[in-house]
Amino acid sequence: MVNDTISDMLTRIRNANSVHHHMVQIPMTKMNINIANVLKSEGFISDFEILEHEVNPFLLISLKYKGTKQIPVITKIKRVSKPGLRIYAGCKDLPDVLGNLGIAIISTSSGIMSNIQARKLGIGGEILCYIW
Repeated sequence: MVNDTISDMLTRIRNANSVHHHMVQIPMTKMNINIANVLKSEGFISDFEILEHEVNPFLLISLKYKGTKQIPVITKIKRVSKPGLRIYAGCKDLPDVLGNLGIAIISTSSGIMSNIQARKLGIGGEILCYIW
């Protein structure tokens, strides 16, 4: 059993990216679905699909590559807030990831969103991870 499902999701994506897989299977949780929604809306993944089996429902994420050399769109994923050390930021303290070329995924009172959306709405929250 995995205690930190967000870290597990990010590690699976990182590992699949490093060996140029086009699909990655991730256990389904509400948090993972919301993170996948943010990744899709920001253009870091092509698409994702929810496959519900009786025993183990999971997400099937299609990774995105660019060019003829198949360079991964996701260069790096870094987990920020962990179960042992939570990191929070107010709306004025939200991070700029790589000069706004990357995003930070924020868990706010209005749901999971990117740092860009949270800044527009004027809300802060827990910084889950950085992606660029």
